[in-house]
Amino acid sequence: MAFTDEQLERYSRHIILKEVGVKGQKRIMAGKVLIIGAGGLGAPAAMYLAAAGVGTIGIADADNVELSNLQRQIIHTTADLGKPKVESARETMEAMNPDPVVAVYREWINASNITDIIKDKDYDFIIDGTDNFPIKFLINDACVMLGKSFSHAGIIRFQGQLMTYIPGKGPCYRCVFREPPPPDAVPTCRQAGVLGVMGGVIGTLQATEALKFLLGMEGSLNGYLLTYNALTMEFRKVKLAPNPDCPVCGEGPTITTLIDYEQAVCDLKEYHNH
Repeated sequence: MAFTDEQLERYSRHIILKEVGVKGQKRIMAGKVLIIGAGGLGAPAAMYLAAAGVGTIGIADADNVELSNLQRQIIHTTADLGKPKVESARETMEAMNPDPVVAVYREWINASNITDIIKDKDYDFIIDGTDNFPIKFLINDACVMLGKSFSHAGIIRFQGQLMTYIPGKGPCYRCVFREPPPPDAVPTCRQAGVLGVMGGVIGTLQATEALKFLLGMEGSLNGYLLTYNALTMEFRKVKLAPNPDCPVCGEGPTITTLIDYEQAVCDLKEYHNH
C-alpha cells in the first residue's frame, strides 16, 4: 500500500518515530479495533484511534446522546442531543479523518450478539468502554473464548483503572475479579458521579494500548493493573498473575459458554453512561 501525499502529511509525526515509521503506520492502517460503549471511555479512545488512522473502527452502543453525557463524552456535541451515539461518533470520526472505515452497531451487547459483532470484521483488539460489571465479564469471556486481546477500564468519582489481556500471555479479567458483584453493591457513575476528565485520561490510555498492540510493541499493561487517583495525581501499577483456577482461562475452565448475568436488575443503559 502506497501512501498518498495527504496521508504522508497527516501521519508524518507517526512516521518520523523510529518505533513506528512507514511500516508501523501501515500496520495501524490495516488494524481493526472494536470499541464497546461510546461514552466517557469510548469517546476519547475512538477519536484518537480515528486520528491515528486505524483502518477499521467498530462502535457498539444502543443509546442516544443525552445532555448529561456532554460533561465527559467529548465525541458528542449539543447539536447531537437525541441522536444515536454510534451515529454521532461516526460523524465526528469521519470529519476528523476520512481514512478509517467506521462500522456501527446500534444494539445492546449481550451473550447472543457479542460473538457475531467481534467476528463481523475479525477485530484485532477490543476496547471495553462500559460501566456495567455483567457486560465487562461478558466482554472478557468472549475475548478469552475467541482468542482476542482487549483493554478493560473503569472510572468513578476521581478514580480510574485499566488492564490489558493478551491471550496466553497473562491474566484475564476473571483472574483478578472472579465474578460480578451483586446488583447495586457498587455504585455507578450515575449514582456516585465522575470527574469529566477521567474518561479522557483512562480512555486515551486504552487507545494507547490498542495502538501499541497493532504495532507489536512491548510494554503493554498485559499482566498489570494500572490505577489512577486524580485527587493525589498518582498512578499505581500492580503486577497481576494468571489464576490457574480461573473459570474461563484457567487449566480446567468451567465457563465454556457466554453468560448474560442477572444485571438485569441494574439498568442496562448504564453501561453506556460512563
